[in-house]
Amino acid sequence: MTKQFKTLDDFLGTHFIYNYDNGWQYEWYAKNDHTVDYRIHGGMVAGRWVKDQEANIVMLTEGIYKITWTEPTGTDVALDFMPNEKKLHGTIFFPKWVEDHPEITVTYQNEHLEEMLAARAKYPTYPKTLIPEFAHIFYIGNAGINNEDVISEAPYDGIVDDICNGHYFDKNYHRIKK
Repeated sequence: MTKQFKTLDDFLGTHFIYNYDNGWQYEWYAKNDHTVDYRIHGGMVAGRWVKDQEANIVMLTEGIYKITWTEPTGTDVALDFMPNEKKLHGTIFFPKWVEDHPEITVTYQNEHLEEMLAARAKYPTYPKTLIPEFAHIFYIGNAGINNEDVISEAPYDGIVDDICNGHYFDKNYHRIKK
């Protein structure tokens, strides 16, 4: 997709896949002006996926966007997207318990909120592990606002290739049923 990002409306409804410099791979969707969905394909919590995460989404200046949120795990996230340059900078603040027990979070978070909250209460939160990284955006898709098909299933081996090779979404950006 070749698109010039200028306004916040240009950014909302966009689906991204990117690799952090540390090798972690994420898939992220600006679902609307206050909600994001994402899947994690590589890194400490690979296999985790989330829908309808409340977030603060703003345009800092033309074509540059900041998104911040706090997860039920207690993890804080700040992402600075520069899609015209195909890069972003992300900072993740993992609570101590997520670093010690990442396997608890590797699930569909929406169906395990009570487990996330219980782990956050049971295990130490501090010190937090700070992970600031640049990332290269290698996939940008125009999914549209509130498209429930974008992040609609758990990550699987080959899903990123399926998306990038046009085998995951149809021409209207709806999931091709397997």
